[in-house]
Amino acid sequence: MRADAQRNRDAILAAAREVFDADGILAPIDGIATRAGVGNATFYRNFPTRDDLLAAVMDDSVRAIIEDSAGLDALDADSALREWMFRLTWQLRVWQNLPSCIADAIEDEDSPIRTLCARLTARTAELLDRARAAGTASAVEAAAVFELLTTVSWGVDRFGDDEERARERVRLATAGVLAAR
Repeated sequence: MRADAQRNRDAILAAAREVFDADGILAPIDGIATRAGVGNATFYRNFPTRDDLLAAVMDDSVRAIIEDSAGLDALDADSALREWMFRLTWQLRVWQNLPSCIADAIEDEDSPIRTLCARLTARTAELLDRARAAGTASAVEAAAVFELLTTVSWGVDRFGDDEERARERVRLATAGVLAAR
């Protein structure tokens, strides 16, 4: 990519993060292009759809949460899964309406967001399988757990939960995933 094209792409991604933080992910695209200092043609050349933009913005966060979760492997299986479920819920609540977009994308084979969700679901499956092998997890599928956590993240956002309240909400919502302790 040419240097100027890379600068434009980086400016769009930075502007999108700012707009998503302030107004949620359904904010008008034109405002993102304006904030980035690029025209609509440049914007759409880089990101033909809202899902393309959202996936690009989310990619760093998804990579980071998965990389950070490597530290969970040092915990017992039950604790690792509990912590992962909290961290994932906390991450997904970051932007208003993100859970709704994820719910739409999961069924859309062409959505780039679906690919990101698949990576998160795969890590959920690893930790769930480990807890199942330890005898502490139910037979629920990782995809169902991911969908549940996406739903809980909506509640965490809407109720304005702090971390402590969010942990309690995740614990309550996922009681059927792990044996109660």
